[in-house]
Amino acid sequence: MAEAPIRIDLKQQADYRFEVHFEGTEITPLQTDEPPPLGGGTGPNPARLLGTAVANCLAASLLFALRKFGNKPEPIEASCTLAPERNAQGRLRIPRIDVQIRLGVPWSALKHAARAVAQFEDFCIVTQSVRGGIDVQVRVVDSTGAPVPAEVVA
Repeated sequence: MAEAPIRIDLKQQADYRFEVHFEGTEITPLQTDEPPPLGGGTGPNPARLLGTAVANCLAASLLFALRKFGNKPEPIEASCTLAPERNAQGRLRIPRIDVQIRLGVPWSALKHAARAVAQFEDFCIVTQSVRGGIDVQVRVVDSTGAPVPAEVVA
């Protein structure tokens, strides 16, 4: 069964500044803009929104996967880095997004963390949708900054 389509409407306000409306929701409209010198930098630009979408989706997916096993990993933090590069035609592209997700608890406080970490990326609709054209690298660390221990991955 097909999911309902998601509609987003944009209306130019001035120059490169747009007001974004999310149809069928009560979400306050969002303002986007390009950074100077092209725009005024009064809102996030599309590249920042892309990074936000990927990192947010991954963090929410990991939270869901960990909660399925009765864990309370909060607060979760995520950061991402996008490094635009010029392609062969000289056009800017985003070939890679690096995401780090930091849990609010140590690994030892989590139950079935291996299963959650092994599968959470597959359920992230945004990441899996963009991976066809953008390399997305994900690193998960616990509250101490320790990466996924080998026994969790194994």
